[in-house]
Amino acid sequence: MFFQPQDRLCLFIDGTSLYSASRNLGFEVDYRKLLQFFRSKSNVLRAYYYSAVLDTEEYSPLKPLTDWLVYNGYTLVTKNAREFIDHNGRRRVRGNMDVELTVDMMEMAPHIDHAVLFSGDSDFRRVLEAVQRQGVRATVVGSIKTTPPLIGDELRRQADQFIELADIATHFMRRQIENRPQRAPAPPVRHPADQMSENDDE
Repeated sequence: MFFQPQDRLCLFIDGTSLYSASRNLGFEVDYRKLLQFFRSKSNVLRAYYYSAVLDTEEYSPLKPLTDWLVYNGYTLVTKNAREFIDHNGRRRVRGNMDVELTVDMMEMAPHIDHAVLFSGDSDFRRVLEAVQRQGVRATVVGSIKTTPPLIGDELRRQADQFIELADIATHFMRRQIENRPQRAPAPPVRHPADQMSENDDE
């Protein structure tokens, strides 16, 4: 991994993508340690965390996490997700944060040397290309060790550096969940993506 101590660095965390990848790899993220890890590498100017929240719930299960992030060094970006029933009668959740993340990365580009994107979505390839033209180095954190791989080939090729999430997980792992029982209690913080995967299993 190449990080320079003097670099002005910004983290862009697609919350649902990171949650899905870490759960697939069998661990939960300790966000305090994650921020400490990158602060030990470079001068972190800002750490953005993006998540869609269901607007139909009086109390979101994400609220404990999002409240904690706000008070512990993260810039939280949220918007309302929408629930709908698909053609098979299954409950689905839709909430795309691509525009919000892209706008923030473009706005921050003149002020940073290095952008670190936690996402596997190939739709972000174009914004990486755009900030690279402004002299910003781009690192993507995702996983090819998940089943299926949670990183798009186009995005991985565009990045100046790709970091396999499984290779750095020990630096900010809160606890392993790979050996959890088949009917384990629900985790304290759940993303809309988790509800979608559970519905797929029904």
